[in-house]
Amino acid sequence: MPEIAARKQVEFIIPVLDQVFSTVPKEDIDAIAVTQGPGLIGSLIVGIEAAKALSLALNKPLIAVNHLVAHFYANFLNYSADAIKFPALVLVVSGGHTDLVLMHSHGNLEHLGSTIDDAAGEAFDKTARILGIGDYLGGVKLSQKAAECKENTLAGTLPRPMLDKDNYDFSFSGLKTATKRVVEKAESGELGDLAEKYSVEALACEFETAVVDVLVGKAIKAASDFNVKSLLLGGGVAANIPLRTRLQNETASLGIPLFLPELRLCGDNASTVASAGFFNQKFVDFEDLSPNPSLTITD
Repeated sequence: MPEIAARKQVEFIIPVLDQVFSTVPKEDIDAIAVTQGPGLIGSLIVGIEAAKALSLALNKPLIAVNHLVAHFYANFLNYSADAIKFPALVLVVSGGHTDLVLMHSHGNLEHLGSTIDDAAGEAFDKTARILGIGDYLGGVKLSQKAAECKENTLAGTLPRPMLDKDNYDFSFSGLKTATKRVVEKAESGELGDLAEKYSVEALACEFETAVVDVLVGKAIKAASDFNVKSLLLGGGVAANIPLRTRLQNETASLGIPLFLPELRLCGDNASTVASAGFFNQKFVDFEDLSPNPSLTITD
């Protein structure tokens, strides 16, 4: 809810800054990194105006950070920068984005593919509502329900969209629709032979498995095609345990080092923005910094 989000940003920005400066000496600050986009315009405005005020008050330069790129840099907070070798493949999976990016070096990014409709996290949330698990941000609850499934009795029932396509794009809208049809058939008694195998837990497990199959399949294809030296995961859905586990298994078999962000750093947070700013110190003029809700991953 954009208006509520912006109001909460206004409400909390000063208390948060007060808390920061109670522990961080102002003289230890070298620059101010701030998210320029993509995101909600109201929230971006609050953050950028606060950053500009700090820049003036502290006489420090500004660094504009891409929100999506910041997810890459969660990995540079809990791993040595020297350990992550280039070229690196980055899989960004969140509520609003699903992207594969080839990282040639800091600041040198090549976009390989993205979702053509729903992002993976969005599909999780919408499917949770279909299953009656949660009305708002139900993706985590869907994963919890899937974890309760001791056997995926519905294995193979749902499609693996675009997994067989020779590209690096994703599509999850059809998977959500296919799940809805299974639920409708179960409610109307039209499931046939699958009726005895059906449960919400099993369908949640099959949905999550289908998403993970596609994400991992596409990522491993790109990693092999481009002979990458590292694979990085980022974004809110990077906290998904089956996704992390499958990537660990697949990359280990290929001998590709995998880098996973700490669970607390998977969602949006200031630490990753600071990390991205540190490794991409391109200072911007005060007057040229404005919010860009539609910023793309390579802008």
